[in-house]
Amino acid sequence: MAEGRVLGAGVLGALLAIGLVWSGGHLEDAARTWKQADRRVTVKGLAERQVPADMALWPLHYSVTANRLERLQAELAEDEQRIRAFLEERGFAADHVSVTPPSVRDLQAEQSGGQAPPEERYRAEATVLVRTPRVAEVKAALPETGVLVREGVLLSPNYQYRTEFLFTGLEGIKPDMIAAATADARRAAEQFAEDSGSEVGTIQRASQGYFSIEDLDSYTPDVKRVRVVTTIDYALEE
Repeated sequence: MAEGRVLGAGVLGALLAIGLVWSGGHLEDAARTWKQADRRVTVKGLAERQVPADMALWPLHYSVTANRLERLQAELAEDEQRIRAFLEERGFAADHVSVTPPSVRDLQAEQSGGQAPPEERYRAEATVLVRTPRVAEVKAALPETGVLVREGVLLSPNYQYRTEFLFTGLEGIKPDMIAAATADARRAAEQFAEDSGSEVGTIQRASQGYFSIEDLDSYTPDVKRVRVVTTIDYALEE
């Protein structure tokens, strides 16, 4: 009986030892897997490009005054024709030019009691809008609007009616810029991996930021700066 108990205890001990060796190896593998899964780096990649504007919006806002509505309408039409002739002389096609409906105010009705009546009762405003891809021609014509003033056109430029230069070709440069931003992020990850004695593995997660388009500076609105930032998680391998 004693020999049987000794033998049973020996078998049980051997089985426990095997179990401990197996479980220890399994836990070690699990720990290594968890450690590797947790080893990653998050980096950002930037791509930036300067591009010329390819569309101009040029509003020529003007106003007229008159005592009678029919005269007001005639003044509006005459100034519109002067502006259209000015644009035609500078090569802008008629289908790139449009005019907004006029806004008419009764200055006499807006007065408070006791005020002197206005010299002209009615005031109307309208905008001739040039929408064209001929950006350089718009830049060249902008300083020449004094010609219209000398002809009696009362231009009313302000921030609301400022000339805008746009870039509409974003879709054409998106793929190259995303590739450049991704390559920039990869370089950052490789530098981090080198400093930490690791190697860059696969991409774990990636997100693309929005594209921003801004004027190069306040003096060069016809040149745009396009930027995009990507955020990428790379696995780090030993």
